[in-house]
Amino acid sequence: MLSVAEALTLVLADARALPPVEAELISAHGRVLAADVKALRTQPPAPVSAMDGYAVRSSDVASVPVRLSVIGEVAAGRPFERAIGPGEAARIFTGGVVPTGADAIIIQEHATRAGHEVTITRPASRGHHIRVEGLDFRAGDVLLVRGHRLTARDLGLAAAMNRATLPVHRQPQIALLATGDELVAPGSNPGPGQIVYSNGFALRAMMHSEGADVIDLGIAPDRLDETVAAVRRARAAGADVLVTTGGASVGDYDLVQKAFAAEGMTLSFWKVAMRPGRPLMHGRIGEMHVLGLPGNPVSAFVCGLLFLIPLLRTLAGRSDVSLPTESAVLGASQPANDERADFLRATLQRDRGGQLVATPFPTQDSSMVGVLAKANCLVIREPYAPPAEAGAPCTIVRIPD
Repeated sequence: MLSVAEALTLVLADARALPPVEAELISAHGRVLAADVKALRTQPPAPVSAMDGYAVRSSDVASVPVRLSVIGEVAAGRPFERAIGPGEAARIFTGGVVPTGADAIIIQEHATRAGHEVTITRPASRGHHIRVEGLDFRAGDVLLVRGHRLTARDLGLAAAMNRATLPVHRQPQIALLATGDELVAPGSNPGPGQIVYSNGFALRAMMHSEGADVIDLGIAPDRLDETVAAVRRARAAGADVLVTTGGASVGDYDLVQKAFAAEGMTLSFWKVAMRPGRPLMHGRIGEMHVLGLPGNPVSAFVCGLLFLIPLLRTLAGRSDVSLPTESAVLGASQPANDERADFLRATLQRDRGGQLVATPFPTQDSSMVGVLAKANCLVIREPYAPPAEAGAPCTIVRIPD
């Protein structure tokens, strides 16, 4: 069996960032820029007041108190066309364009108004409380660079740059298919031997959090023709990735690999030396990646974290592909490991000294979604790891919210 690292290398070997599209700002959050972005305007486009007060000539207020004639008013968006001459001032509000002739702003707390005159009580030097033209940026400046993942702050900047759309990589289209006669939808009345389908809801949430669009193919019964038909629907929908859950093992009713083969899949690998998640499958059908996840819900989720998220991030153009690992100490002793890497569901918290402590749950069955929901990290135990006592160092990967 392949190691986890070897399997991940194969999953990502032929994955490339998807082509660029122009996305409206409202839908660009979290996506990756496919090109550098230049400002289309200068910000601010002219000198503007940073405060409410009076636009004055600094030479007129070098000695105070001084009385000036108020010749007009400047509001944001309503420039004052007349120049400020000696002994004159204009009432100005934050964001107002500084009139010609004025070179300082006296805040209103340092001025006393009486009709058309104002008495200035504090001096001001040239440029006082004025935001100069281009203080933030100038037209043509490259402010957002290719490969950058857009934050909320970036979208505010892009809007200020007068950009209504941004060039980003297309969002991955993911087809999701469950297989198994035993599966019924939540809210149903399961019959004998049936179980409630849960994998798809966790995986869809994971895909959405990674910016993917999901095509839900529903649940295919344990019939080869039905499974093949579902694979064809994924291809017809233009899916970049087909994700299946269940049917990837070796039983008589495990038909996913047969369906993939019938559609001409080039198999990359099948089976990985990991627990949970050994019967993991990957390949390509034409341009479409196929990722066959195990049917057990914990196995499907863990494989999603370790393989599906890196694949989606690669397609989206991200550079932070895999979930990062961290160092911690064990909160409970662990036995020696066998030939498979273990990904133990655990709780992570800090002790009084600030040390991260990861405590695996005592029962690690791959069907236990209650334990998975309580866990906030996975403790990674390498193949053939020796026994480890509580307090021993360990490596963890956090489970994203």
